[in-house]
Amino acid sequence: MSRLVERLWKAGALRRWRNAAEAAGNMSLAELRQLRTQARSLRSHLDALIHVADGRLALPAIGTSFFPRPHCTDWAWRPALWRGPLAAPGVASAPTRFPIDNEVTLFHDCAVSELTLRQLRNQREADLAPYGLRLDVFRFDGSFLSLAVELPNEAVNGLNRSHLIRVTSIIETEKPLEIFARLNVRHGPNTEQIVRELPLNEPDVLVEFDMAYCKLNEKRIEHAWLDLIFEAPEMNQVTLRDLTFARHPRAAL
Repeated sequence: MSRLVERLWKAGALRRWRNAAEAAGNMSLAELRQLRTQARSLRSHLDALIHVADGRLALPAIGTSFFPRPHCTDWAWRPALWRGPLAAPGVASAPTRFPIDNEVTLFHDCAVSELTLRQLRNQREADLAPYGLRLDVFRFDGSFLSLAVELPNEAVNGLNRSHLIRVTSIIETEKPLEIFARLNVRHGPNTEQIVRELPLNEPDVLVEFDMAYCKLNEKRIEHAWLDLIFEAPEMNQVTLRDLTFARHPRAAL
C-alpha cells in the first residue's frame, strides 16, 4: 500500500509542476516569484542527484567479469582484486611478502621498504574493471619486486599443449619501466616457466603463452600462477587498471 501511495504522490507532484509551467505565462508576478523560488530550490537538489547518479552509473559495475575474449575461449578470469573492494584498501611500507588478498601477493627483498600499495576505483570511460591497484615505489634497495597471481583450479583443468593462455592488462607508469610476465605451471615435481615482456608502448598490453613450447606432463598438471616482475622500479608509480586471463585452443594450421 505504501508503494501505491508513493507512486500517487510522485505523479501528483509531477502534474503540479507541469501545470505550473504551462500556466506561468498568465500568472500574477507575486505567484510567479514564489514558484520560481520553489523551483530553484528543487532544481538544486535535482542537479545534485543527477550529478551523483551520472558519476556512479558511468563507473564499471562492481563484480563484473566482462572483457573481450578470443574466439573459442574455454576459460576466462579477472582476479577478485580488480572486481571488488578489498577489506583493507592499502598498505604503507609493505613487508617482504605481503598477501594483498587470497590471490595476489607482493614480493620484494628490500632491507628498508619504501613501497606503498593502494586499491583505487576506476572511473575512466575506457575502464572495464571496477577497481585498479596502484604501487608507489620510492627508494628501492632490493634486487626484485613482483606480484604473484594465483590462478584458480579452472585454469589448469583440461589444460594441454594445444592451449594458449592470454594475459591482458591496462597499465600506467609514471616513468618508462620494463615489466615481465612469467607464467609458471607445476606438473608433478617440475615447474615449467614461460617469460614474456609486456609491450607497454602498445595500446593493448597483451601477451600470450603457448603451451606447445612447454614440456608439460598433461596428466600431472597441478597448479599455475603468474608473476609480474618489475625491473628497476625505483621512484616510480605503477597503476594496474585491469588484469585478465583467457585460455583458448591454438588455431588449426
